[in-house]
Amino acid sequence: MSEQKTAFITGAAMGMGALKARTLAERGWRVFAGVLPGADTSELGEHENITAVEQDVTSTDSVKASAATVTAALGDNGLDLLINNAGIANSGVGVIEGADMDAAMLTFEVNTFGTWRVIQAFLPLVRKNAPTSRVMNFASGAVKANPVGSGAYNMSKHAVVGLTRTLRHELAPLGIQVTAIEPGAVKTHMTADSQETTQDIWRKVSPEIRDVYEKHHREGTCEILPKMIEEKGNEPEYVVNQVLALLDIKNWKPSYLVGKDAKPLGPMYKILPERTFESVIQNFSKIKKYKG
Repeated sequence: MSEQKTAFITGAAMGMGALKARTLAERGWRVFAGVLPGADTSELGEHENITAVEQDVTSTDSVKASAATVTAALGDNGLDLLINNAGIANSGVGVIEGADMDAAMLTFEVNTFGTWRVIQAFLPLVRKNAPTSRVMNFASGAVKANPVGSGAYNMSKHAVVGLTRTLRHELAPLGIQVTAIEPGAVKTHMTADSQETTQDIWRKVSPEIRDVYEKHHREGTCEILPKMIEEKGNEPEYVVNQVLALLDIKNWKPSYLVGKDAKPLGPMYKILPERTFESVIQNFSKIKKYKG
């Protein structure tokens, strides 16, 4: 077995995925970076320890082909780390009653079923390096806060948490550690120009739906949320360093809140009664409860 640690990272052409790949490569890891066919990989850069592998997580054939490519490159060796990083946030946005379900399906195809496809295809490689190999699935701090207008994204990431917790049970006898990462807002392409993108919550629903909901939630979605991202959003390097520091922990918890904005949610979520925690979120988002 090779002494050089090996990792596969999905969605690694840009943003957090590219930064994770570069950071691990600089630390001596051999990194296979999953990138969409034809993607601009300038952010990923060129490093002798990084191999770009074409992969579309919404396609079972593409994911299987990428796994075959990595298997051939590794020979008799396996993977020490699988990071399911690929994700989208801005498809199927809007309040639940008015969101476009076809667009929401794409969110699930990438965030939830994409993660599942990759796990199915790459677990044989991860199992080769058991019991020291590990799997990180990226969920979101949104699973605690559940912001208005992001139902499709929130649900897809709740599903990633459920997938992770089931996988922990299934792989426990093999000694393979699995966790769900729940980051807060990170200043990347996904959150860029938040003042503009949050307007989609209302642009992409019907006038009738806007008439019912916008007056109650516009301040929270289009003013408070963008301001929070701009003022309290985490720098990518900070979050990546926190995530990769988890590799030094012997026994992983089922999930980790990561980021200066997300971490405080952990103690509150554990200590406060559910309705009290919900009220904290609603008060922060300026959601006024009905008073008859």
